[in-house]
Amino acid sequence: MAENKAEKRGLGRGLSALMADVDLVPSDRPAPRQVLPVEQITPNPDQPRRSFAPEALQELADSLRGKGMLQPLIVRPHPTDRGLYQIVAGERRWRAAQIAQLHEVPVIVRDLSDTEVLEVAIVENIQRSDLNAIEEASSYRQLMDRFGHTQERLADALNKSRSHIANLLRLLNLPEQVQAWLKEGKLTAGHARALVTAPNAVELARKVIEKNLSVRETEELVRRQNAGETKPKAEKSRDKDADTRALEGDLAAHLRMPVAINHAGKDGGKMVITYRDLDQLDRLCQILAAQ
Repeated sequence: MAENKAEKRGLGRGLSALMADVDLVPSDRPAPRQVLPVEQITPNPDQPRRSFAPEALQELADSLRGKGMLQPLIVRPHPTDRGLYQIVAGERRWRAAQIAQLHEVPVIVRDLSDTEVLEVAIVENIQRSDLNAIEEASSYRQLMDRFGHTQERLADALNKSRSHIANLLRLLNLPEQVQAWLKEGKLTAGHARALVTAPNAVELARKVIEKNLSVRETEELVRRQNAGETKPKAEKSRDKDADTRALEGDLAAHLRMPVAINHAGKDGGKMVITYRDLDQLDRLCQILAAQ
């Protein structure tokens, strides 16, 4: 299917590489798949993920020792050291291969720029099952901010729903303390999503943890809090329709700040954007001034 150059770059060669098993434009190398000694391969110093659990590496090493490495690493010629190759994707497998005392590993060699290498590394992290919600959301935000990807394009390329990406991005609006509790497993992503619209999210999150509230109980806690503090009496009994809630979510994900829309029908309504600090206020002013 034909694509113009702008569309192709909009997706990003690095992103499409991982999604299509790095079936990039043909390399000038005679064989796309080859075997390299592990000592000729070096890790990428800009790899976004720096932590590799020893237990998980040992488990993978045991598997490699018995079955071998079925999925090749993606590498590129080292940018400064001739004869060496730098990992683009698969550092965890490379580390496990050394523990398993494998002398050679299968690789696919591709010529990628530093930007494309970083892009692929971020996407590879997203595909890992042990990412917490904040790590996954931060990866999406990096892809959008650094490479210009939209939520729709990410959803299509990563085979995820747009609402999944939008809901995770909203978690980045939470105070750092709440994000820390989410990373530590004290809160689930469901709890965190319920807390996004709360002006006193830290206080409510602490209560959720202390009382071991369910997600539904947390949603009700936030609803009562918002109804009592931010809604005029005339609006308290009126529930928002699904379209309004979806619009709030889209705007919050785009602005990275909580957004509340109170529509009064033909009489108009109001939209409230809640900023956390002066830096967020300054960024909001810049966004509005650019329109």
